[in-house]
Amino acid sequence: MDDALTFKCIKDEVSPEEWQARKTLAACYRLVDKFGMTDLINNHITVRVPGTEDHLLINLFGLLYREMTASSLVKIDLDGNIVWKPESPYGYNRAGYVIHGAIHKARPDVKCVLHTHSRAGMAVSCMAEGLLPITQTAMRFYDRIGYHDFEGLAIDLGEQERLVLDLGDHPALILRNHGLLTCGPGVPETFYLMYHLEMACQAQVDVMAARVEITMPRDGVAARTARQWEDAIPWDRRGRDAAGKQAAASYNPGSADTDVSFEWPALLRMLRYESAGSAYPPYDS
Repeated sequence: MDDALTFKCIKDEVSPEEWQARKTLAACYRLVDKFGMTDLINNHITVRVPGTEDHLLINLFGLLYREMTASSLVKIDLDGNIVWKPESPYGYNRAGYVIHGAIHKARPDVKCVLHTHSRAGMAVSCMAEGLLPITQTAMRFYDRIGYHDFEGLAIDLGEQERLVLDLGDHPALILRNHGLLTCGPGVPETFYLMYHLEMACQAQVDVMAARVEITMPRDGVAARTARQWEDAIPWDRRGRDAAGKQAAASYNPGSADTDVSFEWPALLRMLRYESAGSAYPPYDS
């Protein structure tokens, strides 16, 4: 293995809370790779460092998602300055700070931000109608997704304010002619949102490619389905009403009463099973 990809384990050099966040984020990178949502070494997933308001963990720009480990993540502040990074010739990509830093600054409720350039996501981002409520998965995002017009490569700080305005209080954003973004109160929740958004985009592209008449839900069904999703997922309500604010404020990521409490451990088991005998280092190293 290339020496540049061998990272010293820093488990004993950070707090237990930060180490757990590092493991969870590294697992998320591996899962995004597993489900085919990567773009070589591009894109980012960020998470706030527990116990801090202004430190984020982000990937080294030069590693594939399947190479990501807990010890290879970079720590930056909300102004994009590197607080700590492993010994490596790689830094981090500025576009990650421009997009992710803006959202973390503007949305204190957001602990994790995930951005992709998947093929289906890019395809839907180019469609004038955006995401259509034609599957129950897509209906989760009915009236709960923002749209941000393309302004060029995301390296201009001036774009941050417009991006945040377009996201609003939504848990998801379609960046026109670009890709997808989700955000949430924790890594598992944010991955779960992106998995559903990606599946919705794939289904839409498949249906439109079939060149058949599309069956749309009856009036009011998409809105009702979106509310049903919210009733089942307290952290997804985003303070749209008093009950939503209370649910979001009391939400404990990873607790037993969340919709990801069974799926996330199952996904981690899958990663452990598949890492046995792999040439890649374990995600939790």
